[in-house]
Amino acid sequence: MPKDNNLQAPQASVSRGQREARNGHRGVAILLTGLPAAGKSTLAQALQAGLFQHGRQSLVLDGDALRGGLNRDLGFAEADRRENIRRASELAALLVDNGQIVILAMIAPLIEQRELFARRLGEDYLEVWCSASLAVCEQRDPKGHYARARSGELPGFTGISAPYEPPRAALELDTGVQSIEDCQRQLLGWLVERKVLPAS
Repeated sequence: MPKDNNLQAPQASVSRGQREARNGHRGVAILLTGLPAAGKSTLAQALQAGLFQHGRQSLVLDGDALRGGLNRDLGFAEADRRENIRRASELAALLVDNGQIVILAMIAPLIEQRELFARRLGEDYLEVWCSASLAVCEQRDPKGHYARARSGELPGFTGISAPYEPPRAALELDTGVQSIEDCQRQLLGWLVERKVLPAS
């Protein structure tokens, strides 16, 4: 669709700063990236639960849930994968502007794809690498996708017939070795260090 240069977002009646002050934290988008079955969704839910326990405003944007709803018209061709990331980054930006901590659980296997998040969100973007090894992820295989990819049923499957490019600069959590509880505690402490959450 052609771009409409006359579009202008209305001025918000409540500012981002006001929302952040009431929430008691900064709005950010945190991408949990890693191989399929690395534990991204599980960790995203654990982080959200920890934030909720401390009275913080957060929500999870899960890659599978997005593809089942907002992005269900997209396939897995390169252009569709890029559009999947673009839409997720736009949604995350809207929520961050409303003072939310947005937890994105998405494979986003290529550095170029993750740079779409970084460009759209700027200083509001944080990256976490769930670095469970391929062997661990394949052993887990909760959806049977690795087995299907090995048999040739799922072409272009990340980790088997399509690459995963590890992040260059991200908080690394070995979700194949560390417990979810340990990863959650480390993440919460890291968010304090990054001045997303108050030290108290």
